[in-house]
Amino acid sequence: MAKINLNINGKKQTVDVDPNTPMLWVLRDHLDLVGTKFGCGIAQCGACTIHLDGTAIRSCQLPVSAAENAEITTIEGISDSGDHPVQKAWIEHDVPQCGYCQAGQIMSAVALLKDNPTPSDADIDNAMNGNICRCGTYTRIKAAIKTASQNL
Repeated sequence: MAKINLNINGKKQTVDVDPNTPMLWVLRDHLDLVGTKFGCGIAQCGACTIHLDGTAIRSCQLPVSAAENAEITTIEGISDSGDHPVQKAWIEHDVPQCGYCQAGQIMSAVALLKDNPTPSDADIDNAMNGNICRCGTYTRIKAAIKTASQNL
């Protein structure tokens, strides 16, 4: 066990965990930030996507020690009131079906729009590649990202 200093959603926190513990489990089990979901556990589905220093990254394969002192943002940190342009566009386009993948989808979309506020279809496809939606709402996801880009 080791004390690890984290900056999550703008708050400094210290956890006492094995340094190899995946960030996903630190968030969910130690800090009660359960918006980040466990999907596949091998960084292939995108359900566990968070931001590490502004970059979308899969938290299921990220050892907590690699995130020490970095700026970490989870779905809970995107907006206090759920009014981020991506969240609003998700609702406008009725993106969620079962909803399980949506936190990861939103985190990837927010990172994309931060780096590229006017993405092309190809840019969206590239950024969202690897975020799996079992319900198949990919067309609505793309439409929501385009709407969000107009409202940044």
